[in-house]
Amino acid sequence: MSRELITSWADYQLAIDRLLAMAEHSIRIYDEDLLAMKLDTPARIDELKRLLHSGQRDALHIAVRNAEPLRHQHPRLANLFSTYTHQISAQQTPDQLAHLRDAMLLVDGRHALIRFDRDQARSKLLIDEADEIHPYANRFAEIWAEGGEPATGSTLGL
Repeated sequence: MSRELITSWADYQLAIDRLLAMAEHSIRIYDEDLLAMKLDTPARIDELKRLLHSGQRDALHIAVRNAEPLRHQHPRLANLFSTYTHQISAQQTPDQLAHLRDAMLLVDGRHALIRFDRDQARSKLLIDEADEIHPYANRFAEIWAEGGEPATGSTLGL
């Protein structure tokens, strides 16, 4: 069990890498637009693929306030959406949640990276802290339940 305060963007990126490497069952992401998370790098896509290869249903849920960057600036992530459609869900949150300024990366219900404000790197990294992560997991579930429009990187059709 450990807790760590993150104060720089470089440390924030390292924390993301640590958490993605730990993922075994599920990843839940809530963010402005995924740009600060830089999920579309080859190394991070490889970690996501590793998780998705496990066959875990609903392994990756992504909720974003602005889906345009996800649709147009994340080609590797968009490829994952088309390959693993049964394991990935993404949605743009409805307008009534636009005022939220935080971000979270939740892994397996045990690990998390919570960024307090979308414009700052200041975050807390929680490793093996299931009790402390529980309220964030509930919050993510509530955000997800609000619905919104699908935010997939590709257009579905016949």
